[in-house]
Amino acid sequence: MTTGVEPMSSSTERAAFKLATIFSSFLTGVKFELTLAKCYSVAPAMSMKRLHPSSMTTRPTRACAILPGALGDFICFLPALQCLLQGHRVDLFARSEFAELVPSGVTVRSLESAEISSLFVETTPQDSRLSDQFGAYATVYSWMGSQQPVFVRRLQAAAHGRARVFPFHSTVTREHQEDYYLRCLGLTTAARREPVVELRDEALRWCENFWTEKSLQGRAVLLIAPGSGAREKNWPEERFIAVVNWWRERTGGNCVLLIGPVEAERGGIDRLRQHCVAVSDLRLSQVAALVGRSALYLGNDSGISHLAASLGAVTVALFGPSDPRQWAPRGRRVTVISRQIHCSPCSSSTMKHCPHRRCLSEISAEDVVDAIINLPELASLTRWGAGITV
Repeated sequence: MTTGVEPMSSSTERAAFKLATIFSSFLTGVKFELTLAKCYSVAPAMSMKRLHPSSMTTRPTRACAILPGALGDFICFLPALQCLLQGHRVDLFARSEFAELVPSGVTVRSLESAEISSLFVETTPQDSRLSDQFGAYATVYSWMGSQQPVFVRRLQAAAHGRARVFPFHSTVTREHQEDYYLRCLGLTTAARREPVVELRDEALRWCENFWTEKSLQGRAVLLIAPGSGAREKNWPEERFIAVVNWWRERTGGNCVLLIGPVEAERGGIDRLRQHCVAVSDLRLSQVAALVGRSALYLGNDSGISHLAASLGAVTVALFGPSDPRQWAPRGRRVTVISRQIHCSPCSSSTMKHCPHRRCLSEISAEDVVDAIINLPELASLTRWGAGITV
């Protein structure tokens, strides 16, 4: 069967995309669209004199990272966070729900905290509490506020000149976001590690109960996350249904539909949920446990796809208007399906006014099934071939 999508394996090195590509690569939710600005870095002057050992013992051993963004951005940040942990304990100002996914040694604090809010307000006096908070860190890394002079100035003052403020996203064309975070820390891609999320015992117990309750024991489960941070990045509902029907027929398994708060609000998946075991209102740790227990994950360019990759799950991610070279999930068992047409990738404004969405609509259900059949991890489940009817 000719699908028009050519499989290709790739390493972490850059490779030119063909017009239609599937590639395996080394966990975006909502991506913040911010105009980028230069990095501000102010380092205290260093003396050439040898430091006395007693003075070295008082050097702060904690680092701080300020990271806006959604789940996909956080998963891309994980390798940089793991590098920071080699020399420090880390306080991470980010979304509170990420506390369920961070490695040991990281404390998550809310971006909505008073300390962060006051950094944006010029009229607020430079509170000593800010210095007590940010001055205690060896270094403060912020990917927030690079375009806000007040924020930069107040953070630098509070951190005693030990703050480094970066644009939220890279200004280098098609640099992967994960590589960008490492570069901000002065690290090369040679220092890159796969983003890794560890499953929590409590979530694993919940998942075991869910599997039993839904009669999923002993069955091959396809987990589908049909949403993303933008409706324009979502594969058509009827294509998901076709893959679900093929999976159930050919593997004798079942399908679980993961419904997030955005999908619940937008709708557009009513027919799909009739073919699946639907689940919603989950914590991130529970989502991670579901992904880790499933035989295969299928989703769009979303934060859940990045999470699946970081868990080492067999992952198939569908990319349309966004650039896989910048945003593809990285993991040991990731396949990205992308139909590169003349206008893709495109900007967010172009994406939202696209009259045809060919970059997604031209990815057929047959293309996805062919990719699944060719996955070595699933060879025993799909040995009967495609036989799909759309």
